[in-house]
Amino acid sequence: MASLDPLILALDEGTTNAKAILVDRSGKVVARSSQPLSVSHPRPGYAEQDPTAIWHAMLAAIEHCIAQTTAPLAAIAISNQRESVLAWDRETGQPVSPLVSWQCRRSDDFCEQLARQGHAELIRSTSGLALDPMFSAGKMRWILDQLPDGQARAVNGEVCLGTVDSWLLWQLTGGKVFATDASNAARTQLMDLRTCKWSAALTEVFNIPLAALPDIRPSAGLFGETTAHGSLPAGIAIMSMIGDSHAALFGQGGFTPGLVKATLGTGSSLMTPMARQVGSSAGLATTVAWHTEAPTYALEGNIVHTGGAVSWAARLLGAADDIDALAAEAAALPDNGGVYFVPALGGLGAPHWNSQARGLICGLTEASSRAHILRATLEAIAYQIRDVFDAMEQDSPDPLDELWVDGGATRNEWLMQFQADLLQRPVIRSLSPEVSAIGAAHLAGFALRWWPDEDALASLERPRQRYEPRRNAVPELYEHWQQALKRTIMS
Repeated sequence: MASLDPLILALDEGTTNAKAILVDRSGKVVARSSQPLSVSHPRPGYAEQDPTAIWHAMLAAIEHCIAQTTAPLAAIAISNQRESVLAWDRETGQPVSPLVSWQCRRSDDFCEQLARQGHAELIRSTSGLALDPMFSAGKMRWILDQLPDGQARAVNGEVCLGTVDSWLLWQLTGGKVFATDASNAARTQLMDLRTCKWSAALTEVFNIPLAALPDIRPSAGLFGETTAHGSLPAGIAIMSMIGDSHAALFGQGGFTPGLVKATLGTGSSLMTPMARQVGSSAGLATTVAWHTEAPTYALEGNIVHTGGAVSWAARLLGAADDIDALAAEAAALPDNGGVYFVPALGGLGAPHWNSQARGLICGLTEASSRAHILRATLEAIAYQIRDVFDAMEQDSPDPLDELWVDGGATRNEWLMQFQADLLQRPVIRSLSPEVSAIGAAHLAGFALRWWPDEDALASLERPRQRYEPRRNAVPELYEHWQQALKRTIMS
C-alpha cells in the first residue's frame, strides 16, 4: 500500500474556540476540529480564561482532527489570540494565574499611572503601541502584584510570564521550551520593534523581570519537538508560531503593501503590510506582521468589540446568538430607524484609544424595536472598520483599494454588502473558516520549504467572494455614527 503524504497540523487557539486543522502540500484543508472555550467576567471590566481548560480543549481538537486520517505529521504550526497572558510555575508547569484576556481592563489604573509619569511616548515609540490595558505588559504587572512573592519569584526565574503561544509550546514540548515569536512579542508592549528583542527600557518601566520572559524567535523555524500526548506522537517538529491576526494576513496572501485585511472575531483587527517600519499619526499600532529571514512590519488597528458586541446584544434582547438569524431580522427593516449603538463595552480601541468610553445606544423612539437595536449592533461593526480604514489611509503611503476579510461574521451577506457600501471599496471575503490556522500552516510550510517563497505561497488556491460597493445613503449614516461616537467619547 502506498504511503500517505505528510500533513501539517495547524493549531488556532482563539478567544471562543480551540481549532485544529490538517493541511496538505497543495494548501488544502483535509481535516478539521473545533472545541468551544468560555470567558469569565468576575468583575466589571475583567475578562479571563482558564489556562488548563484551554490546553485540554486544544488536546481534544488535536485528537479529533488527527483521528480523521492515518497520514503522518510533517510539522505543527501555532496561531493564537494575542495580548492575553498568564503566569505558571517553571518547575511544576502549573498555572499560578488565570489567562488575563486581551479584552480585560484590570490594568487600567496602572496604565494611567504610567501616563501621568510621562512614559507614554517612550512606550509608543519603542513598542509601536499606544499605552493601553489591552496589551500584555500591564497585565503582567497586575499578575505579579497579585501573586504571593510574585516579583521575587519572577526575578529568580521561578515564574514564567507568557502569551498563549508560549503556553501551548510549553505544554507541547513537555516544559522543555519557553519561547515566543516576534509577532506575539510585538503585542506585549515590551519588545523593541527595531531589534525584535525585549527592551531594557520598557521592562524597567513596567518592572517586568527579564528572567520571567520567553525567548523571542522568528515566526518560522524549529521551536522544539513534541512529547507524546494521547494520539499526538513525540518528536513532531513545531515549525511556526504567529499571532492570529498576523496569521490571517499571511494566510490571505497579504504580502503586498496597499492590501488591507480585516479579521472579524470577538474583536476585530485591520492590518496592512508595510515595506518598512512606519509610525502612525492616526491612532494605529506599528507591529511586526511576521519574522522570517527579516521582520515584515505592518500597521494595525484593533477594535475591541465587534462579534462580542453582537453576542452581548443577543443576550440582552433574548435573541439567539446567531449572526445570520440576527442579520435577517435586522435586514427586514427598511432602514436603521435612526438608532445607533457604539459598543464601547470596555472602552474604545483604534483609532480612538479611550479606555474610559462606555457603550451608548441612541436615537430610540416609540417606534424602535428589537430589530433596530440588532441592526445598530451589526452596523457598528462596519462603522468601526471604516474608522480604522480611514486612519490607515492617512498613514499609508500606498493607496488602499479594497478590503480583504475573514472570520465568522463575514459569512453574513448583508453585513459584507453594507461594509462595501460604507467603504465605497470592494470587499473580498475568504470562504475559508480557518484563515488564521491556514496562515500558520503556510508559515510552517515555508519553513519546511514546501513553499519556498512568497510567489509560491501566493499561488495557492484561496476561494473568495467579492462584494462591489453600491452608491446609496450610507455616507449620511456614517455622519450620524460619528456624532454618536463623539457623544460616547465626551461623556
